[in-house]
Amino acid sequence: MAASASVPARRAETDADLRRVILDHARHLLVADGYDALSMRKIAGSVGCSATSIYLHFDNKDALTHALISEGMALLYDALQAATEGVSAPADRLLALSQTYVRFGLDNPEYYEVMFQLHPERMARYPAEEYRRARRNIERFGETIADGLADGSLTSPNPPDVASAVLWTALHGLVSLHLASRVDVRLAGDEFVDAAVRQSLAPFVHAT
Repeated sequence: MAASASVPARRAETDADLRRVILDHARHLLVADGYDALSMRKIAGSVGCSATSIYLHFDNKDALTHALISEGMALLYDALQAATEGVSAPADRLLALSQTYVRFGLDNPEYYEVMFQLHPERMARYPAEEYRRARRNIERFGETIADGLADGSLTSPNPPDVASAVLWTALHGLVSLHLASRVDVRLAGDEFVDAAVRQSLAPFVHAT
């Protein structure tokens, strides 16, 4: 009885492992070749399985790409959550969020490109529910700015939602330029990244 009961468990584990491998190979191929060149057959060839096996997990390549975006957004959210655990001061929290966002992008270039830099012409619309979940990342910045405006520790000429979007564009630009190797090699490094993050935060910090 015990032996037969373990068969479904092993099958579930195998299915989960295959899904993980499919996602990893699809992410590599998306970054290397682009969305338009991606196909279930190409992913199957990379993984070493049949295209039918992939369709058991994903309806089409749009669903697969959406899963990768959602996975990256969830990983980013967890990183932001961990970085701000127990950080109560809004200014310190905003710095931690910004540093963590940039570090996530630099340490996870494939995820970052899939999340923010794909330019597919015909990909299906990202599901609304997943979009709302992904927005939690930028909302963390807005909530922190709102807290800082409320207690007077931060300043901004714009409301929190606008201010957080403006800050995000600066941080995204920093990550994107680094990933594209467009930063002067004489400057690129941790010191430059830290200086760029702090410069992006300067408009929010009261002059002393």
